Amino acid sequence: MRTIWILNHYAMPPQLGPTVRHHKFSTLLVERGYNVRVFASSKIHNTSINVIDDSRLLLEKEYDRVPYVFVRTRDYFGNDKDRVKGMIEYAFRLFRVVRKLNFEKPDVIFASSAHPLTWLSGYVLAKQNNAKFVAETRDLWPETLVAMGRIGRDSIPAKLLYSLERFIYKRADTLVFTFPGGGDYVADIGLDASTVKYINNGVDLEEFSWNKEKYVFSDVDLDNRNIFKVIYTGAMGQANALINLVKAAEIIQDRGIEDIKFLLFGDGYHRAELEKHVEDKRVTNVVFKGKVEKKYIPSILSKSSLNVFTGQHIYLYKYGLSPNKMFEYFASGKPIVSNVECEYDLLESYQCGITVKGGSAEALADGILAFYCMSKSDYDIYCHNALNAAKDFDFQVLTDKLEEAIQ
Repeated sequence: MRTIWILNHYAMPPQLGPTVRHHKFSTLLVERGYNVRVFASSKIHNTSINVIDDSRLLLEKEYDRVPYVFVRTRDYFGNDKDRVKGMIEYAFRLFRVVRKLNFEKPDVIFASSAHPLTWLSGYVLAKQNNAKFVAETRDLWPETLVAMGRIGRDSIPAKLLYSLERFIYKRADTLVFTFPGGGDYVADIGLDASTVKYINNGVDLEEFSWNKEKYVFSDVDLDNRNIFKVIYTGAMGQANALINLVKAAEIIQDRGIEDIKFLLFGDGYHRAELEKHVEDKRVTNVVFKGKVEKKYIPSILSKSSLNVFTGQHIYLYKYGLSPNKMFEYFASGKPIVSNVECEYDLLESYQCGITVKGGSAEALADGILAFYCMSKSDYDIYCHNALNAAKDFDFQVLTDKLEEAIQ
């Protein structure tokens, strides 16, 4: 069992974008003697890049000894109709790509869902090649869309997606979930959970340490040793619910505390709305730093006093969390505050942070102030625990789990 095809619409090497889970797996599997090929969309998600700018069906290119096959899909912006059309193009053009190139037959097809059409293509290709079929769930479709109110549970699209989900879960040889409660979810919908494996997102600790030393991010606020720096990194969209963090900053300002500053790194379609709130309410302790290259994130986080992530207060988090930023936060060795109430709370289990009441800016402000007022000895324990947590989510450890899953 040495040849693996990884199907992920949004796979990308670090040279093109930040979503590198499957690139990390691929490079490590290649080092361990596997033949790995990644099939990705030509449109690189959340960037302006499309690696195919003509009518070619595909583009082959190697990154870090990993061969990529980019399948031509259209450009899109945000969550418009072209994004959905691109999903369909990727799923169906995969078959033409495979026929055209006539690759060595795979032993395993690992199909990862940002969208479930990839599962369907993976299932058919596995049947055609008599290969083991591994289906990875990174987001619950359509359950996440239903929980966030984007589609109705009884709508036709939801019913179709629920049917596809059940079809795949029944037929996959192995089910991989990036959140710890994946087995609970499969059991809750009345299916056998015995094939479920849990492999969360993670961090490359060697690369993190290298980038922290080599790519130092200089910034007047980050380099100010006289303030308590609360740092957020990542997207600024609906799912992130950053309005609660901005309001928490406002509450802290109104309490007369002047040496706490909120530094927000990233971008997204809610950023303008957040900036307007800050301007209208005259919130002076929040600074939007914009999007930075991923290689600078270790340096930025290492200069923080407290890292924070926020999200919507929805029932789905009873199955646990898998935000990429959480593992970079761990690796920074700084404590974390979250307002995403969930089961399988990693902050609680590793004692490296605290989770406050979801949807409450007041609770988030109190959680931040708890660390601001904390003794150095207690604060240092949280820092130490964060570094220990990171070790369990290093990609070397996660790849061990992936090997077990595909075997």
